[in-house]
Formats: sequence, C-alpha cells, structure tokens
Amino acid sequence: MHEQLLLILGLLLLVMMLVMLAQRIRIAYPIFLVLAGLGISMIPGVPVLKLDPDIIFLIFLPPLLYEAAWYTSWNDFWKWKRPISLLAFGLVFLTSLVVAYTSQLLIPGFTLALGFLLGGIVSPPDAVAAATVLKGLKVPKRTLAILEGESLINDASSLIVFRFALAAVMTGAFSMHEATGQFFLVAGMGIVVGIIGAHIFYAIHKFLPTTPAIDAAITVITPYILFLSAEHFHFSGVMAVVSGGLFMSFRAHEIFKTGTTRINMTGVWNTLIFVMNALVFVLIGLELPDIINGLGETSLMEGIKYGLIISGIVIVVRLLWIYPVAHLPRWLSKKARRDPSPGWKNPLIIGWAGMRGVVSLATALSIPVMMNEQSQFPMRNLIIFITFIVIFVTLVFQGLTLPLIIKLTKIEEIDPILPSHEQQAGIQMRLDQLAIDRLSKEYEPMVSSNTLVENLKKALENDIKLHQNHLSSIEMCTNRQNDMKEYHKIMLDIIALQRKDLFKMKREKLFSDDEIRKAESQLDLNELKITGNKHL
Repeated sequence: MHEQLLLILGLLLLVMMLVMLAQRIRIAYPIFLVLAGLGISMIPGVPVLKLDPDIIFLIFLPPLLYEAAWYTSWNDFWKWKRPISLLAFGLVFLTSLVVAYTSQLLIPGFTLALGFLLGGIVSPPDAVAAATVLKGLKVPKRTLAILEGESLINDASSLIVFRFALAAVMTGAFSMHEATGQFFLVAGMGIVVGIIGAHIFYAIHKFLPTTPAIDAAITVITPYILFLSAEHFHFSGVMAVVSGGLFMSFRAHEIFKTGTTRINMTGVWNTLIFVMNALVFVLIGLELPDIINGLGETSLMEGIKYGLIISGIVIVVRLLWIYPVAHLPRWLSKKARRDPSPGWKNPLIIGWAGMRGVVSLATALSIPVMMNEQSQFPMRNLIIFITFIVIFVTLVFQGLTLPLIIKLTKIEEIDPILPSHEQQAGIQMRLDQLAIDRLSKEYEPMVSSNTLVENLKKALENDIKLHQNHLSSIEMCTNRQNDMKEYHKIMLDIIALQRKDLFKMKREKLFSDDEIRKAESQLDLNELKITGNKHL
C-alpha cells in the first residue's frame, strides 16, 4: 500500500515537472506528456501501475465531461448547432463505421463488434488537447466555438457507441434495430436524469446556507452523482453529466452570487482538471510494456502498422467530412448564408485539430480485463495499443504541425466580433452607468449628504470617462495590437512592483496580514483582467 501511494505521489510530481519543462520549451503539454509517457515505458525497471479499468473510467470521465459542459458557451453552442451536430454525431458514427469495417478486414480475428468498440474509442477528438495547442494562436472565435461544442457532444455519442459495442462483444449478439431504439432511450433518459439531478443541486446551492468551500466541494461531487445515478438505471451517465453541467452553467449566476465563491470554485476546478488531464497521458506510458507483452500472436510491428493505418483513417475521414459540413448547408439553406462563409481555411483548421486525447485513453483503459471468470476480453491489449498509437500520431503529428498551418494560412476572424479588450471596456461602461443611474434615482439625498457616496459617484463618472478615452484611443490607433501589448506589459510590471511592496509592508508590520491579503487579492483580480483565465 505504501509503495503504491509513493509511486502515485512520485508520478504526480514527475507530471508537474514534465509540464513545466513543456512550458519551457514551448510545446503543448499533452503532446509532451505523450512523448514522455512513451519514454518512461522504455526505462528498464519502471514499475507497471495496475489500475482497475472501471475505476479509471469513473474517476476521470465525469469531472472531465462536466468541466467541458460548464465552460461551453450556450449562445455559441446554439448558434453553431448545425456544424456541431454534424461533427459530434454524424462524424462520430461515420468514423466508427469506417474504423469498424476497416479493422475487421485488416486485423485477423477482429470481429465487427470489436471494430465498433475501437471506432467508438478513437472517434472523438479531445477538447483539452486542441485548446492547449491553440492557446496563444490567432484562431477565429467560430472555430474555437465549434471545436468546443463538438468535443462536448461527441464524447457522449462516441461513448454510447462504445457502450453498445461492448455489450455486443460481451453477449455475442447485436441487433441494429434494437440498438437504434436503445440508443435514443438511453441517451434521452440520461438527459432527463441529468436535468432532474441538476435541479436538485441547484436547490441545494440556492436555498441552503452553503459557504464558498462547501459550494466548491458540492460541484466536485455533482458529476459523479449524476453519472452514477444514470448508470444505476442503465441510462447514459455521460448524457446525464453533460446535460446537468449545461444546466448548472446556465443558471450559475443565480446560485453563485459572491465573487469569493466563483474564484474559489474556479481555482479548485482548474487544479483538479489539470491534474487529471496531465496524469492520464502518463498513465498509458506506465501500462504500455504490459500492453505490448499482452499483444499475444500480434507482433509489435503489426500493432504499430494497424495503429498507423487507423490513425490515417480517422484523419482522412475527418478532413473529407468537414468541407461538406461547412458548405453544403449554405448551398441548401438561405438562412445559413446569412453568416459569413467559412472559406477553405476555417474548415482546414477544424479538420486538422481533431486530436485524440484523454477521453479516448480513459475509455480504452475501461475495457474489462475479463469477460467472465474463465475467459479474457478478446484483443483488449491490441485495442489499447492501437488507441495509444492513434493518440500519439494525432497529438504529436497534427499537434506540432497545427501552429504551422495556422501561420501559413494566415487565417483571420471571419465574423464581426469586437476584440476582447474593447468588449470589456464596453461592459464596464454599461455597469458603471447602471450604478450611476441607481445612485441618482434611489440614493440622491445621500449623494449630497454622504461624502463616501458622493465620492463613489465621482469615481464611477471618472471610470466612464477613462473607458471612453480608452476606446477612442483604440479607434485612433493604427497599430492597436502592439499598443495594447505594451499597455498590458506596463500594467503587469506595475502590479508586480505593487505586489513586492505588499511583501515589504508585511515585514514592516505596518498593517495587519488580513488586510494585506485583501489588497493582494485585488491585485490578483487586476492581473486576471489583463491576462485572462489562461490556465493549463
């Protein structure tokens, strides 16, 4: 027990070190961790970490899906629902179908049910991998919205395919008619369970006397309860988590009313999801030697060959599917033509960003080792090995070349969207004006009699003037991107200087530690306004 705990803690520390090294050499950490996992597996004497497949699926999937649903923009999701649906459902089923029949013809002894099992595993691209690779690159908002929306729903659709294929392998029977009906029943009732569960947690957050720490803790257990509740009734736990996450995210402003609650919750979730994403990429590396040893009659070179062929198939199928999805609706619908054309660059980026990652890994590892007490699950290690090759190829090959493609295509924003800093200035002006109107209508006597209230109104008026001047200077600026970078650099330098002075105040003991912490928190918020929420 102590040795296993020490191994896990050592692995966590190693993962953190590898992520820091990835940042240092400017490689997206999922790519680097896959490479590191492969390297770790080749070190002689590295212990093999034995993990229960069911535990892997249960620990990793619910929070990863819930977090993806939480940060999905409902407005963007609904606006681009057509391409998202065609990718999340149409492409997943097409990829699963092509992979199923190809693997049956390609791999000796591979049944069609095993082919659909493999197809369900490798069909969904990973949002974390794509977001990490694209972070800091100039990519249109539409592209990011479609990729995020697709990754949210395609996890659900692919895992339902996986579930039916797994049942077909275990029972030896499969009926397309029955499976289709069961698909809609399982998915639909999963959504119902998710919405009912989300209403219960909504009431807990809204009406019970929770604290920021309790709210954060409840949000962590919510996806697990939603998932297990749906699975208990043999419905889709994935759809329950996704639908519940979307509902809670949409109503978050009603239940998390204090800034402390939201900041605390964001910190908890950023840390949790980062650790899970980082850890699962390295876990496959530690299991790889055991997987290779279990390939049986299939040689290592044959396994690599199968993996490379399946990798090529998922890449090509996605690229062939993406252009009809982008342009056919515009030819058939006048409503679709109201939005600017995506051209050829936007579909290319979406098509090439189809990198596989955490969900595929966790799903592959969740395949049971034994079908029953007497027989092992057929070709489990080969399926996991092929999955690893697909993840490795799509992450490393596509992930490393995606920034180059974006640079060569010189892709630009295709929709009329204001830059972030201009939107922030506009939002703050509206909020400040709302505050001034409130003071003028409801608290006019106090404005003239209470110095603090009077100063508040003057400060708000000054803020509005500053924002107006800021927007005017942006409009007049011929090179506003460079000017904004310089402005942000100066502001961050000033904040860093102020933070050092707070530390000096702490040593001088002129003010209490509590008040210094409050001032430091304010500096953190000011820094966050500039840097944004750029977590890993």
